[in-house]
Amino acid sequence: MRRRREAGPAKGGSETMTEFTSSTQEIPEIADVPRHVAIIMDGNGRWAKRRFLPRVAGHKRGVETVRETVKACIERGIEYLTLFAFSSENWRRPPEEVTFLMQLFLRALEQEVEKLHSNGIRFRVVGDLSAFDPRIREHIRRGEELTGQHTRLTLTVAANYGGRWDILQAAERCRIEDPVAPITEERLGRFLAMSHAPEPDLLIRTGGEKRVSNFLLWQLAYTELYFTDALWPDFGAKALDEAIASYRRRERRFGRTSEQLAQGEPVSQAG
Repeated sequence: MRRRREAGPAKGGSETMTEFTSSTQEIPEIADVPRHVAIIMDGNGRWAKRRFLPRVAGHKRGVETVRETVKACIERGIEYLTLFAFSSENWRRPPEEVTFLMQLFLRALEQEVEKLHSNGIRFRVVGDLSAFDPRIREHIRRGEELTGQHTRLTLTVAANYGGRWDILQAAERCRIEDPVAPITEERLGRFLAMSHAPEPDLLIRTGGEKRVSNFLLWQLAYTELYFTDALWPDFGAKALDEAIASYRRRERRFGRTSEQLAQGEPVSQAG
């Protein structure tokens, strides 16, 4: 379920922004295939270590897995794919690894955005971009502008992103907009970094860890969580299908009882 609102020109174009409803306010539509899949891509370094390779080799292979996953999502009718590429805490990693990740990000922007454009994929980046090199920020701006009108798939990359940062920056923007008005879910939601997408139906984390690591803390309120031991470079279409199969077995109640679902209660506004 979603509502549309005119929000004026978006960054880089004249796009009409879409405001999606909150799962704590209204019960969203449910389908066999998740509309929005979010992935914490974990395990690149361990993948490389097991092969006696430097960690950077795992990150390189991880980029190839991103390409494969984007293709698989399109083939399965998934509309939104959000990838956790670099968290606000990842700056704590060894400096040489951080430097390589920034170079890899820049190279991916240079090489992949045109391919996304030619395949009708909308590209977005969310996070605190102020910490990035100006070249990276400019490539992001150009990529978002170039692909802004596409609807085949929205690919969002979370870079220097943290869920707490997201909530805090949205609250601050609410305060700037109107310092007196109460901060409601609807007001806050307009300023969250992921306001261009519905809440994720399914979160996948590779690499065996079972935590959300400060990712989409607000948006994951009613998201189904799926954890797999597969390292990100080994994640492919078959692994995605296994995650979707698990998702289909879930009973998505959104606060209701199993009995209500069994009786076929229609989707309605939550009370």
